[in-house]
Amino acid sequence: MAGVTDRPFRQLCKKLGAGYAVSEMAASNPQLWDSVKTSRRLDHRGEIDPIAVQIAGADPAMMAEAAVFNVQRGAQIIDINMGCPVKKVCKAASGSALLRDEPLVGRIVQAVVDACRPLGIPVTLKTRTGWDPEHRNALRVARMAEDIGISALILHGRTRADLYTGHAEYDTIREVKAALSIPVVANGDIDSPEKARAVLDYTGADAVMLGRAAQGRPWLFRETDHYLRTGERLPPPSYGEMRSLLLAHLDDHYHFYGEITGVRTARKHIGWYVAGLPGAQAFCDVMNRLESTREQHQAVADWFGRLMQQHDAPDAAYSLAA
Repeated sequence: MAGVTDRPFRQLCKKLGAGYAVSEMAASNPQLWDSVKTSRRLDHRGEIDPIAVQIAGADPAMMAEAAVFNVQRGAQIIDINMGCPVKKVCKAASGSALLRDEPLVGRIVQAVVDACRPLGIPVTLKTRTGWDPEHRNALRVARMAEDIGISALILHGRTRADLYTGHAEYDTIREVKAALSIPVVANGDIDSPEKARAVLDYTGADAVMLGRAAQGRPWLFRETDHYLRTGERLPPPSYGEMRSLLLAHLDDHYHFYGEITGVRTARKHIGWYVAGLPGAQAFCDVMNRLESTREQHQAVADWFGRLMQQHDAPDAAYSLAA
């Protein structure tokens, strides 16, 4: 979710019911800490607690130093990334590539836990079920990490080789949860309140983590929270509410990134919000050619205004296709 779960998006998700949101993956290499990209990822001003920062790397000492560095800048939880399957991350022996080297996994977890323990900061681990389907070692990694002292485990139901293809499997998550005493969070293909309930029931996990399904659908968190508490479905957002949420998101996004970067990085978010709505493709074709935040913001406001008028009600609701 790098490039997606920035501070504006995390803030919106928390306001709409997410109990917890983790930062974009931050580099452990000190030489990168002063870069514009990393500086933005470590900017938590005004963020709703708890502030959780995810760090990535393959050097235990560097990871420990990165943990302390982020705590000094406001992190209240440190999350170790051993789940990212992206090629450039794995080529650096980071992310899910670490699952091929269990002794190194242990040294990294130990170094980060030892660095954070005196500061009173909990450490969590995000990982996958293994390197490939023939080498699922999540249970061994999970037991080792628990023994070292992590506070919670987030487990994505795919191997690194799976990338984001196929379907997540939950048998491994169920097995890991049964073996651990710390909280286990299930992740992977949870795209509806009903799916969240089913995964929790099957795996026995303590919580679920939503990722790609929330792109353009930040209200999925409140829908899921409400369903898990009551068993009832909330109505979908109206066009009017979608318009208000997106425009507020854009305002925060522009303020965070500035004019040039803001207008370009907002395009993907706008595309996700309008996907599946009437006339979305034609709108995106026009919107993607706009070069100023003012034009982009106005285009979104006008397009949703027309959509509301065409459906004869200012708060006409829509439903996503299954």
